[in-house]
Amino acid sequence: MKKLVCSFLLLTSICFAQENKINQVDCLILKDEDSIICKYSIERLEYEKEIEIQWIDPDNELSRNRKIIIPLGHSSIYDFRYITGRQKGVWIFKVIDDKKEYTTSFKLE
Repeated sequence: MKKLVCSFLLLTSICFAQENKINQVDCLILKDEDSIICKYSIERLEYEKEIEIQWIDPDNELSRNRKIIIPLGHSSIYDFRYITGRQKGVWIFKVIDDKKEYTTSFKLE
């Protein structure tokens, strides 16, 4: 009985962890490498898919707009910018995927 309960709990937690990674955006600031790396995660694809990414500066101006193809069998894309030359303040990283928008924000000081 204990094995059954433990197995169920383990399976539930794995499924929940997988679910949380679907359509998720996140950015990481690496000051020592002068870099901002943003990632968009989706469910693994069985086809190519085009998405649009946007970097919006603290003045709410579009700083970068790119279309990226997520290849067959992949489940994420990354985009990268240097910190040097970026305006200080709160930035928004936005992904447009099938007319749905997913965003995250980060602050450059």
